[in-house]
Amino acid sequence: MKNFDINEDPHRRFNPLINEWVLVSPHRAKRPWQGQNETISTEELPKYDPTCYLCPGNVRANGMNNPQYESSFVFENDFAAMKQDEIIFEEDIKHTFFKAKPEQGISRVVCFSPRHDLTLPEMEIADIENIITTWQKEYTDLGNIKFINHVQIFENKGSVMGCSNPHPHGQIWAQSSLPTQVEKTQNSLKLYYDKNQKTLLEDYVKAELKAGDRIVIENDHFVALVPFWAIWPYETMIISKRAVNKITNFTADESTAFAKILKQLTTKYDNLFNTSFPYSSGIHQSPTDGLIHPEWHFHMHFYPPLLRSATVKKFMVGYEMLGESQRDITPEKSAEILRQLSDVHYKTLVKA
Repeated sequence: MKNFDINEDPHRRFNPLINEWVLVSPHRAKRPWQGQNETISTEELPKYDPTCYLCPGNVRANGMNNPQYESSFVFENDFAAMKQDEIIFEEDIKHTFFKAKPEQGISRVVCFSPRHDLTLPEMEIADIENIITTWQKEYTDLGNIKFINHVQIFENKGSVMGCSNPHPHGQIWAQSSLPTQVEKTQNSLKLYYDKNQKTLLEDYVKAELKAGDRIVIENDHFVALVPFWAIWPYETMIISKRAVNKITNFTADESTAFAKILKQLTTKYDNLFNTSFPYSSGIHQSPTDGLIHPEWHFHMHFYPPLLRSATVKKFMVGYEMLGESQRDITPEKSAEILRQLSDVHYKTLVKA
């Protein structure tokens, strides 16, 4: 019988946001890799691509021309996942085993910059602040539509994440229902707030700052950390220190601080393997159902798939699909690696 070592022994960690567990197997991080290696593009992108349907002035799939935009640009997704049409709800699809209901929604694309070759870590702080302003406007405009109860802002970066166009852009899906992961989070946050009269993440951030070993970046208004319950190898969260429940409630200083930590974190990601680091990221904030929601606390998730190098990714298969999520490298080790990386982008260092 040996004493438990959280850095070496297999164990499960609890995620209070969605009430689920993750299996951690630190000893497996030492195993050799003979699996699939991803192909990472080393092609230098041009500032403008005449064949790109997201670049200024170019024609999109619906035949419309983009304007000659000079900052961020938003348009209705030409291949939207949801429609705005109101559909009659047929009673016979409420059957116990065949439940279904119509879902109204709006999908939009947010081009971050007119530059085809600039991702978030290579943008100026002012340009990222402009993106934040765009997110705030879209959250407000979409949230004010009668049938919209949730606005999901997200970005899929890199072909390995299914992104079909390298032009820096994100998406916004707004819909009438709370998506499954958001509903799980909503339930957990409300239970905690009702019991403690404080947000779950307010107390969690304080505990993480006290522990220190999973903190990647900290400024006056935000913390970037590897969650104790992280699933993906270099998964992180950006959490506001103040218990603000939505992006539109940021002060001017908070917007600037959010832009700075976004740039720092994504720069560290790129510097990890000297590549344009792929990820899916998204903002979780208060629903737009007209209620106050004091239980919500602004946070942004980053889920990057890369594991050991720019070409080796983690797969969610087998046990993860049939049992529960699992990771090898510990969150503490991931945070340490990310924390020690430079805030100066590797491309800048190469040019210097």
